[in-house]
Amino acid sequence: MKKSLIIGSLLMCSIMMCNVANAQSKDELKKIRKEREAIAKMTSDELDDKVSKTARKEAEKLEKEGWKASPGSLPLERQLDRSYNMQYEFDDNLMPKYIMGEARSVGTAYDAAKMQAMTLAKQELAGMVATEITALVEDKVENNQLSDEEAQSLVQAVTTGNQLISQSIGRVVPIVEIYRDKGKNKEVLVRVAYRTDLIMKKAKEIVRKEIEKNGGNADKVDDMFGE
Repeated sequence: MKKSLIIGSLLMCSIMMCNVANAQSKDELKKIRKEREAIAKMTSDELDDKVSKTARKEAEKLEKEGWKASPGSLPLERQLDRSYNMQYEFDDNLMPKYIMGEARSVGTAYDAAKMQAMTLAKQELAGMVATEITALVEDKVENNQLSDEEAQSLVQAVTTGNQLISQSIGRVVPIVEIYRDKGKNKEVLVRVAYRTDLIMKKAKEIVRKEIEKNGGNADKVDDMFGE
């Protein structure tokens, strides 16, 4: 009963950190893994065909909604094609090579709207990292590799360090940058990518510092990351 309560608590924290209502459940994570395995088995031609179809379909949808490529950027379909190619890259553990974040913002000036969208996209990246780490903690709890107290300490460290993770990301280049007119304003949508191994390394350092600051056992962070 106690283990069920801590797992439920971890999932609640995951939802709050990501600021979304649809946090990944175990079943969803299994489904995602199966999808990744299927993509990893595709031949180069099959993957190119899948990317092209997906990008073309999304481009048509966005264009109907009034979106268009920003001045000086690649055509909309080319941008989406590049984005999907990056999303379909996985490492040997079937972890995405890139974490993708997307956000939009409206402003009277294009540059101001883009800057705000970039900030929000980076926050989404940090939230996704928090979800991945919380899932690692949950696995350790289920396998009896972490006590309830240790798990709570790690989740709290991730929660308090979430903003620091976002700030540590630094400058990112948008993979997709599009806009549409909203009356006299501009609505800008950006999609950014960041290397998973790099952002997880930054997150690990931040979580370790939070654990140490609170007098906890920082070695558990290394165990959690499999090091």
